[in-house]
Amino acid sequence: MKYLVGFSRIFVGVLFIISGLIKLNDPVGFSFKLEEYFSQGVLDLPFFEPYALTIAIVVVIIEVLLGVMLLIGYKPKFTVWSLLIMIVFFTFLTFYSAYFNKVTDCGCFGDAVKLTPWESFSKDIILLVLILVLVAGSKFIKSIFRNATGAVVMVLSLLGCIIFCYHVLNHLPVKDFRPYKIGVNIEEGMLVPEDAPKALYEYAWRFKVDGEDKIVVTNGDYPSVEGDFIDVETTEIQKGYEPPIHDFAIEKDGEDFTSIYLAEERLVAVIAYDLAKSNSETFHKVKEVTDEAIRRGYKVIGMSASGEDRSNEFIEEYGLNFEFYFTDETTLKTIVRSNPALLVIEKGTILQKVHYNDLDELNLKEPKNGIYFNLDLKKSLDSVMVLDQKYRANWTPDNWSKQIEIDSSNLDYVEKIMKEHGYPGKSMVGEKTASAAWYVIQHSDKIDVYIDEIKQAADNGELPFRLYAMMLDRHLMYNDKAQIYGTQGSSYFIGSPKEINFIWPIQNPDSVNILRKGVFGTTVEEYGKDLFGDDFEFKNITIEEALKIKNSVN
Repeated sequence: MKYLVGFSRIFVGVLFIISGLIKLNDPVGFSFKLEEYFSQGVLDLPFFEPYALTIAIVVVIIEVLLGVMLLIGYKPKFTVWSLLIMIVFFTFLTFYSAYFNKVTDCGCFGDAVKLTPWESFSKDIILLVLILVLVAGSKFIKSIFRNATGAVVMVLSLLGCIIFCYHVLNHLPVKDFRPYKIGVNIEEGMLVPEDAPKALYEYAWRFKVDGEDKIVVTNGDYPSVEGDFIDVETTEIQKGYEPPIHDFAIEKDGEDFTSIYLAEERLVAVIAYDLAKSNSETFHKVKEVTDEAIRRGYKVIGMSASGEDRSNEFIEEYGLNFEFYFTDETTLKTIVRSNPALLVIEKGTILQKVHYNDLDELNLKEPKNGIYFNLDLKKSLDSVMVLDQKYRANWTPDNWSKQIEIDSSNLDYVEKIMKEHGYPGKSMVGEKTASAAWYVIQHSDKIDVYIDEIKQAADNGELPFRLYAMMLDRHLMYNDKAQIYGTQGSSYFIGSPKEINFIWPIQNPDSVNILRKGVFGTTVEEYGKDLFGDDFEFKNITIEEALKIKNSVN
């Protein structure tokens, strides 16, 4: 008996300490698991949910201390009876979870070791037996220290637990056992290997044959039975391979942006699983840090399970310069134990995770080519873009007069910007705003002045090449020359209500669609119909014919 008690003492003590420390490393994660147990449909104790974190901390510290007390033999009777009470409760909990299939993972070892409900119950049964041995043989548990020394060891253990818990709560877990740890590539984590085991199902088909029920069991094929089919019961007999990451998505307005953002070379993601529960005071710092990330050429997005209205309130209240996308709340809780938190991601690989208390530690690369993103300039050019289109969609003589005034003012502003900064392209103001200055110049009489600068911006990837192609065509047309890409059409009234529409002459009409395919993705014939209507038939006319029409109207 003495040796059995000795073995049980070491095994139970070590296991309780390891289990407790793993959970103490991530008390927030354990609190999420307790919330799951407390929720309706499981234990139906929702009034405990607000206190889940406090309960989690108390439980895991007690678990560690009981393990230490057992190993050093401090107050053995109190220790073994406390262990018995705890394991009886946990055994009931895991049995309830397993039998009724309520919680798929008990969280006994956090994310370090995943156990199925029945595995958890089996583990608790073994511990229950060993702890009963300790209760029966408690007289063999001797203290290895004097009472005073034992008390000091326990006080130090308690202080150690409190300090460790305080650290991980105000920063992040010291050891990350989750599938989203630093260094993991999210896309690779979602892949299923070709040789991965497939799920196997057993189908119990029920038929009515000669007035009696007949059940035929197959692994999927519909059985050949002469009778009336009633129903089928499906049972999973072997689980298939489930990738470590299987629930990650970035969505907005029903559209999936996951692959787009995981392809970003520089991405900062602001994680806030529930904005209503976020530490809102830190969003002033979040804005400061994310603005700097944007200036350095990072794409910044928010990821939250909160609704669009709540997200927009945060954007407006804190002046955030990024949009929020929807991601499942459980997924966000798994990614990082901070609300909010920041992630740095490079082509799908997580490079850094930062708690909201450690935002100053965010490590950002210097901007490419030494060009810092200019947020103030971006906002100004976004306003210019709105003004550029203000009256163009609703043409009237009065509106056109107003638009001419706006265009003149916009051109003055853009010329000042280009004189000071060069073309304000993607690196400076972002991909969406990079076309603002182009539109202003395209709608001006200064194309000749800036066409070379526009070409350089396109060659450097600061502006989509198709925009340069359109401006080049307009430049050639304004100089009475044939265009290259067939992007410019002309409409002339030659007597009310008669109108003549044509595509301005093209230098190489036979090969223009080859050029267009790589730049615009449509043929000149399709473009003509988009421009002038389905009845339009493309015919390449000569420069002489085009000028004759133009001069006859003028």
